[in-house]
Amino acid sequence: MADELRIDERLSIPLAEIELRTSRSSGPGGQHANVTASRVEAVFDVEASAALDESQRARLLERAGALVTAVAQDARGQSRNRELALQRLAKKIAAGLRVPRRQRATRPTRASRQRRLDQKRRAGERKRGRRRQGYENE
Repeated sequence: MADELRIDERLSIPLAEIELRTSRSSGPGGQHANVTASRVEAVFDVEASAALDESQRARLLERAGALVTAVAQDARGQSRNRELALQRLAKKIAAGLRVPRRQRATRPTRASRQRRLDQKRRAGERKRGRRRQGYENE
């Protein structure tokens, strides 16, 4: 396996910066799960990372916190859970680093304003048609 975790095309984090903890799983495996440490938790310390630049570190701290963790206990074996935990960690980090698109202020078009007014006029006519006939100011 590679010695770094690929986040996107520009960023990869050395596995030395990711702490992998194992413990007993509550997932599948029957009696096997009672004696093996197949649950894997991947922990990434954002503040101590040398792979991130300052803007990435600040964005990740704001969005995900100082420690980003991912847990996997889906599979029976520790090696598969390790892969799953690292994949989930990469997704969390990538989501935390994603820069949101700028929102542009838009205006309603002339046609949409006209449709809105026409619909309001039709609703008013419909309600006027429901009134009792012969009484003007009741």
